Amino acid sequence: MIYEFINKIDSFCSYENRWKILREEDTEEKFGYYADKRPIESLIKNSIINLDKPPGPTSHEVAYWVKKLFNITKAGHGGTLEPV
Repeated sequence: MIYEFINKIDSFCSYENRWKILREEDTEEKFGYYADKRPIESLIKNSIINLDKPPGPTSHEVAYWVKKLFNITKAGHGGTLEPV
């Protein structure tokens, strides 16, 4: 299952080394999600959003907007505040 997903990524990125699979996974979906089957809610809560902030609003304001937009309690910002 997951190996098909990894192989698709490898193919898209032109990665040609073969993976050495020591054993098949023995996990159960009740303990989490396979990478290609994560619901959007899980992706939003555990993700990084790359955002090109326009001039004007502060980084703090944009982080607040992201929290409201996605109905989450934690969001932050990082990166440079210097103009290019």
